[in-house]
Amino acid sequence: MSKSLSSAILYLAWLQALVATLGSLFFSEVLKFTPCVLCWYQRILMYPLVLILAVGILTKDRFIHLYVLPLSLLGFFIALYHNLLYFRILSERTAPCTVGVSCTTHFFTLFGFITIPLLSLTAFSVITLCLFLWGKFHAR
Repeated sequence: MSKSLSSAILYLAWLQALVATLGSLFFSEVLKFTPCVLCWYQRILMYPLVLILAVGILTKDRFIHLYVLPLSLLGFFIALYHNLLYFRILSERTAPCTVGVSCTTHFFTLFGFITIPLLSLTAFSVITLCLFLWGKFHAR
């Protein structure tokens, strides 16, 4: 893998984490959508990725995937679970959202299928894929 492609992969992961972080803040702080419990868990895992990826890029840390992948994989699985609840594939009885906003509340839909949980799942997927690719070619 060329050095420029390698850098682009890390920058793409960082940009995805930044856009996801700013997007979640826009939904809650500007549009005043109250996050559910699963949204909070995903935020807890996404927000640090902006800083961790930036520091890893700046220091040229060849082990950056070891720091990012645990957070992004956990975020991916929480987002996947959230989508399964949201689209009623899993019963709402299995949801951890028993107080406050329901994890299946429909705040936002774009083009009839793009939802907040789907945006989160996409973001964690992109970050995870980027770091798997980067780690495959640089952790030798």
